[in-house]
Amino acid sequence: MIDFIEGKLESKGQGEVVINAGGVGFVLSCSNTTIAEAPAKGENWRCYSVLNVKEDAMDLYGFATKQERAMFRRLCMVNGIGSKTALGILSSMPLRDLSVAILTGDATALSRAPGVGKKTAQRILLELKDKLEQNDVDMPAGVTAAEIKPASGSAEQEAQAALQALGYSTAEAARAINQVRDQAKDVNSLIMLALKYMGS
Repeated sequence: MIDFIEGKLESKGQGEVVINAGGVGFVLSCSNTTIAEAPAKGENWRCYSVLNVKEDAMDLYGFATKQERAMFRRLCMVNGIGSKTALGILSSMPLRDLSVAILTGDATALSRAPGVGKKTAQRILLELKDKLEQNDVDMPAGVTAAEIKPASGSAEQEAQAALQALGYSTAEAARAINQVRDQAKDVNSLIMLALKYMGS
């Protein structure tokens, strides 16, 4: 097991980085998030890793944080989700939004990832929803996973979707709807109250 690779960043490009550790150039497949967080070429960097051994290949995956690596491993445990699909899901949205999408049962957000249809998204929700722990969820400061509850009614779901269409993240929209859900029942009122809450 290779827990991490630390060394000089030789290069970073579409979907991968190369780290020079002890004179050996390690090629690691990475999500867009990890590549964005990687330092400039020539700087020292620690990249957390997962080694995937197959009959005909050995693939090395790299992650900027332990939290992202933990999510990758959980995704790979879902029936029908391979390493490439898991990496694609991690590249499709920030880790915080992915965590909240799973906790809130947001299949629509998950199905936007490459190679993930509605059935696959539902399977991810079914298999991972109860397996996420607080340490695996990258929530905003002061927010716990328990605060983000699935939208139970169609009005709440529509209001949350509308907020996301306006550019708010899944986490922001879910938290806002959760805060105002008892103050209104129709979609428009929920949206207005949520916008007011987020603007306060």
